[in-house]
Amino acid sequence: MEPDVLGPPYERQTIDLGVDDEGPVVATLVRRRAERPTRRAVLYVHGFVDYFFQTHLADFFAERGWDFYALDLRKYGRSLLTHQTPNFCLDLTDYHRELDAAAKIIRDDHGHDVLLAVGHSTGGLIVSLWAHARRDSGIVDGLVLNSPFFDINASWVVRRPLLAAVSRLGRRAPRQVVPLDLGTAYGESIHSDHRGEWSYDLAWKPLAGFPVRAGWLGAIRTAQRQLRAGLDIPVPVLVACSTRSFRGRRWHESAGVADAVLDVEHMVRYAPRLGRHVTVARFDGGLHDLTLSGTAVRREVFTEVGRWAEAFLDAGPTAPADGAPRDARRGAVPRSRRPADSVGVTPS
Repeated sequence: MEPDVLGPPYERQTIDLGVDDEGPVVATLVRRRAERPTRRAVLYVHGFVDYFFQTHLADFFAERGWDFYALDLRKYGRSLLTHQTPNFCLDLTDYHRELDAAAKIIRDDHGHDVLLAVGHSTGGLIVSLWAHARRDSGIVDGLVLNSPFFDINASWVVRRPLLAAVSRLGRRAPRQVVPLDLGTAYGESIHSDHRGEWSYDLAWKPLAGFPVRAGWLGAIRTAQRQLRAGLDIPVPVLVACSTRSFRGRRWHESAGVADAVLDVEHMVRYAPRLGRHVTVARFDGGLHDLTLSGTAVRREVFTEVGRWAEAFLDAGPTAPADGAPRDARRGAVPRSRRPADSVGVTPS
């Protein structure tokens, strides 16, 4: 491995994925090793218009003995090459190749016995389909899904008839830009140059996102239809999300205490279709990436993830000596948000 852009203790390894119609393709596996490893590992997968920068999430697991790995998927973040269309794909199963490679490195090359996959947003959809496809291999021991992308956040007319038409367009002109405004409310709620407390590379994670293309939407629609039809993930799954959604595209104070990207009710509705053992936890005041929420909310998120891992993965102690994970940005003064107070469980 070589040094990562985050600096020590982060290091990275490039995964060569050959070529596609745009040229060479790579993925990037980032590692942060625990000081007292336990042969347990986390594999984190980001969402759309995203990459790994949440070092406080890595700290949380590393302090508990988990070696932390994060995968920047092809055409995202560290893996985005100059000749490529950012964040583009035609089939979400294409990502299984780098997920398989990352899991092999973690398990076979680095000697880990337990692998927890953590997926945020689109990453949550991707790792769900991957865990289903690899259900007989024993490659994954548990899933944590942070605000997973189970359906399009739009009206029924847009989600079904209109997107069906876009999917047909995607087969003819896959890189055709779809006039879908992602808005800036979420980006403003998290970035330190605006109303948030987090610093990250705006070239890799632009405030208003990258253009949405017809072929990508078609791939998302196909994957979501498969998930809603029902998966058979045999390992325990934790689905975590906010208690409410914000539906505006421009900033409003409500965007600072809600999921400003997806409809959280979709996550709750479709969670039981993942498999036979699914837990749902909801956090009042949570943002789309729950780990980027205000201090009190993310403390509740980390506490719940730790309890869940201890219960279902025999993960040992769930809290460091000071009782809270370190923040990625030292000296930050987080904006006040209400703590999580709603946690529910779906029957397994």
